[in-house]
Amino acid sequence: MFKRWLSIKPDRNCLIIGPRRSGKTTFLKQAFSDYAYVTLDDLDNLEWAKRDAKGFILSLGERAAIDEIQRLPSLTVAVKYAIDNANARFIMTGSSSLGLLDSSADTLAGRIRILSLPTACWGEALSQPDHSVFGDRLDPSALRKAQRTLDAAVGFGQFPEVLMQDSESDKRDVLNLYKNSYFTRDLMQMSNIGNLEGLLAVFHNLARSIGSHLEVSSFSRESGLSHPTSKKYLDTLFQSQLTLRLYGYQFGPAKRYIKASKTYFADNGIIEAMGIGLSQGQLLENFVIAELEKRRKLGFIKSDQFFYYKSAGGREIDLIFEEEGVLNAVEVKASRIPGAGDIRNLKEFSKGMDRPVECFLFHTGMEYDTVDGVDLIPVSALFRGK
Repeated sequence: MFKRWLSIKPDRNCLIIGPRRSGKTTFLKQAFSDYAYVTLDDLDNLEWAKRDAKGFILSLGERAAIDEIQRLPSLTVAVKYAIDNANARFIMTGSSSLGLLDSSADTLAGRIRILSLPTACWGEALSQPDHSVFGDRLDPSALRKAQRTLDAAVGFGQFPEVLMQDSESDKRDVLNLYKNSYFTRDLMQMSNIGNLEGLLAVFHNLARSIGSHLEVSSFSRESGLSHPTSKKYLDTLFQSQLTLRLYGYQFGPAKRYIKASKTYFADNGIIEAMGIGLSQGQLLENFVIAELEKRRKLGFIKSDQFFYYKSAGGREIDLIFEEEGVLNAVEVKASRIPGAGDIRNLKEFSKGMDRPVECFLFHTGMEYDTVDGVDLIPVSALFRGK
């Protein structure tokens, strides 16, 4: 397995959050091979931890890696005791934040760092990052090399196991396995969801709403579920790291969030796994925003939160984020040669702002350019970029 872009200092206690099959177990075993390893996917371990949490934790010694701790969030109380009283060090992983982050915040405040391990970034399987997506310009040969793998990246996503497959049919087989296990039945078990057809309807309606505001009331009608059930299923997908949300950006902190959110899948492989046919524009938008969110979670983009923007007149911008005092506005267009209309919203957004604004447009062509203050960036620049 390839070396991941996440690095952790060995003296840190950490909780690593990421979706199922993002590579957390492999990362633990590679990066912390000298730690005792245990997983709560093992029912014997889970039963022991439920029966005698303190004894279970103390049995692991002073250095331990605990996989899938979301299956027993209360175990963090025993972890806290071992950290405080036995000078122990723990690296833990969780595939869902359902009850886990609240428990960790209450019991491990000041003792643990919460990190994310998303699915692989595009190009992560080949090397460590070698350039800045927003700050550097790649030479044409590097862009052409990336362009040759773009369709596969957008179509099949970046789950590590999928990346290791040689053929498209093998990639589809792996994703189909994920659909029938981790994305559905495993998720239903963890979250007490009993309606498989309803969950699949949620996946499909989410996909069709990519790039649009998500109103739970209309969503529930389209999915055939009640409003509370729809909200529960949507929250479950979000807390299980399978989706990400962008809230509407407002300029004042008191009005920072617009109620309506946009939801994207954390990896395009989920869309392929569900057999959902989307437009190239939707697939590309999901891909770019998911790739940028991975880099934010890994700490390459120094921003606490991503947003979208919608003006009073209805003009929208796909992605807004603040970084080091600069407001960044990003649009994604499935066009090889962006036109004046593609940058209009970005230009309008930057007008009259009383703070620095940088505007970017990702496109499917091969040329960098700057037009009316908007930097045009090939989507291929994401390859091996941070």
